[in-house]
Amino acid sequence: MKLVRDTWLVFVRQMALVLRNPVWLIVGVMQPLYFLLLFGPLLKGVPNLPGGNAYQFFVPGLLVQLAMFGTMFVGFALIAELRAGIIERMRVTPVSRLALLLGRSGRDIVTLLAQAAIMTALSLPFGLRVRIGDLLLAFAMLGLIALMLSAISYALALKLRSEDALAPLINAVSMPVLLLSGILLPMQFGPAWLRTLAKWNPFSWAADGARALFNGHPGDPHVWKALVILGALTVVAAIWSARAFARSVR
Repeated sequence: MKLVRDTWLVFVRQMALVLRNPVWLIVGVMQPLYFLLLFGPLLKGVPNLPGGNAYQFFVPGLLVQLAMFGTMFVGFALIAELRAGIIERMRVTPVSRLALLLGRSGRDIVTLLAQAAIMTALSLPFGLRVRIGDLLLAFAMLGLIALMLSAISYALALKLRSEDALAPLINAVSMPVLLLSGILLPMQFGPAWLRTLAKWNPFSWAADGARALFNGHPGDPHVWKALVILGALTVVAAIWSARAFARSVR
């Protein structure tokens, strides 16, 4: 019960910071929106796209990309709090150390889902169609990605404590992960060795699972496999990050 209360208190504080400057909700959507408007039309001429409709294929991938890049960089805000002494002052409070992670990650999940809802609504005029139940399950998948990556980002921030170290590390990892996820183009168009590498990328499974849901196939094996993979990785990331918070606020 104390964990729930502490998580709620941290979450409310973090959401208040977001709502004071809601422009970041829109800024986070801008890059995927550029892809939607400027790259999406190029896919209309690509034959044999899963789902037939280019946007039925492309938008679920964009949402996965939004979940990835919207939460990979949240550690920078934590470094600013470390520098300001906010985390240091937490040492004298009885707040649960796990709540420090869950409250912040909860803020990141809510922000992401708001941005995903905006992206989905903006995609409807392009011909996107998805059932509400399938959309909610896809959003749950995005929530797992957000929790996993925000936990990793916070743990790295507590370990490195420097934007100069965190930025190149995240950029070095994010680019190959993005290219091997099949978000922009189907991995089936690539050579066998590239498809084999993609199978080890959890975000490739997430993109395929999201596309299956947007095409009305919740029973597709890619859906439950993506949920299992993301769920397991999220648990590991949350445990690691919670321990990092506990060591930092000891």
